[in-house]
Amino acid sequence: MVLVEEWRPKFVANFAAQGMVAQSWNNPEQWFLTNTQSMVALQDRLRQCDFLDGYLQVSTPEVYGSTASAISEDTVYSPSTPYAASKAACDLSLLAFIKGYGFPAVMTRSTNVCGPGQQLYRIIPKMVLSVLLGKKLRLEGGGAAQRSFIHIRDVVDAQLRSLIHGQPGDVFHLATDQVVTIRELVEYICTLLGARFEDHVEMVKGRRGQDGAYVLDCRKAHTDLGWQPRYTLEDVLRETIDWVKENLDVLRNLSLDYVHKR
Repeated sequence: MVLVEEWRPKFVANFAAQGMVAQSWNNPEQWFLTNTQSMVALQDRLRQCDFLDGYLQVSTPEVYGSTASAISEDTVYSPSTPYAASKAACDLSLLAFIKGYGFPAVMTRSTNVCGPGQQLYRIIPKMVLSVLLGKKLRLEGGGAAQRSFIHIRDVVDAQLRSLIHGQPGDVFHLATDQVVTIRELVEYICTLLGARFEDHVEMVKGRRGQDGAYVLDCRKAHTDLGWQPRYTLEDVLRETIDWVKENLDVLRNLSLDYVHKR
């Protein structure tokens, strides 16, 4: 906050969060400390900054739980994990600040964000490296969960538009129309790399609280922000594969698993 008060920015975008879903069951209090308590403290300080014209809170569709069909931004929350519950609590507090103080805040909820440079424990770079290094990926629940993968450049474009053009209290869904199962995604990566799916995958049981699908209606972002995703799933996969290959000498020595740090 010292830098915020010194620089007096017109806009603040908050991307900070404790984001791992499965691991949130192990230390739920840490997820609530970061994603709820700390965020409420930050928002309470920021709402007192009279120079602030806009605040962006990066939320998640996991607050809704699993969705069977495309849902709008006013869908009732039904979180399935401590991570999702901690993010929902943050969102609800922010909505109260908007109503009570007129805090100029907007939110975005994106499906699975991806692109070159992503953490290696995320599904796309992890699978690419598993193939290139001759390892096997543990495919939870057989990869039946459905997801939409969206390029980081498309997400950042929409988030900037949200800050500039959004109205206090607006929530914007960000996703592509291309929904695939995790198995289909992994099979696609294997195809692009000329590898056999069976050689690089180990089927394991699904994790606790794993949502079956996140399907978002993005018409509000299209209409209010003039936003459309520009990158396809093939675009992001090919870019990520190229990035991994270009940096393989370094990446091969790094862990492909998430390491929790308190």
